[in-house]
Order: sequence, then structure tokens, then C-alpha cells
Amino acid sequence: MEKYLYIKEKNYQILKLLGKGKGGYSYLVTDGDKEYVLKQIHHEPCAYYQFGNKIETEIRDYQKLRQIGIRVPEMLDLDMENERILKEYIDGDTVYDMILKNEMPETCLEQIGQMCELLYPAHTNIDYFPTNFVLQDGILYYIDYECNDYMEEWNFENWGIKYWSKTKEFMDYATAHK
Repeated sequence: MEKYLYIKEKNYQILKLLGKGKGGYSYLVTDGDKEYVLKQIHHEPCAYYQFGNKIETEIRDYQKLRQIGIRVPEMLDLDMENERILKEYIDGDTVYDMILKNEMPETCLEQIGQMCELLYPAHTNIDYFPTNFVLQDGILYYIDYECNDYMEEWNFENWGIKYWSKTKEFMDYATAHK
């Protein structure tokens, strides 16, 4: 693995891989002063999701979520040619990790409910999987930018909630991804 990634000729040292999603790899990086998330778009196949232009989709989804009022990390820089996005780093535990440790505060469910109150009238769903949410200083952030047209089967109450506690679906996923 490379030790550095760059955006517009500015180098960022890779501290660790945070995760791989449907559209890219997210790395915790530093410029020597601050920590950021650098997302590198990938073009690996995804059997259950169809993409258009991934980098353009990320930009459009980010703008849409900001307009709706969803708390997301700020997009700080962009390298279209190399398909890289520099984001604000939201430091904290993911909802997924809090569920595993039996430490998810009730405020997470309250705050996801508040997000849904903004999203549904805007005819929008987000990816409600708990790895996409971080609690920082008592505030829940959606750390992904993915959003889609609203479909009832994929809303929080019908799909997301299945993964926001130690349900069978959650435990099956956790077991498969140890």
C-alpha cells in the first residue's frame, strides 16, 4: 500500500484504512497538522448496486444532503482526475461499533429519526447501515454521501432499523465480517 496519497499535488500521509465501501476506499490521512478522510473511488464490481460516474455522484449527493440539512463531513477538496475526495474527519465511534459493545446511546435513534424527518419529505433515502454513522460529542453524523430516491422498502423503518441493534441481521453480518 502507498504511504501517501495526494490531491492537487498536496501529499497526505496514510495513517490507516478506515473502510471499503461500494464506491471507494476511505483512508485516515494527515497533512502533518490535521487529520482528514481521503476517499479513493474504486471501480470494483458491486453485484447489488449500479453506479453511473461515481465521483460526480458523490459531489451531487453531497450537495443534496447539505441542502436537505443532513449532518455530513465537509467536502474540503476534490481531485476529479484521480477520483479522490478530501473530507473533514469526524472522530468517534460508529453506530456499528457502539452496537457491538452494547454502548449505543438512545440519542442515536432519536437523531436518526430527526434525519428521516428531513429526508422523507425530500423524497430521499440514505444508506442507513450503522457503519455510515459516527457519534462525535453527542452529535450523530452521516459520514457517507450516498443518497437515493426514496423507496419505502429501503427507508429506515423497513430496512435500516434491522441493523441498529443486535438483531439476527446485524449478528449475521457481524459474524460474517469478523
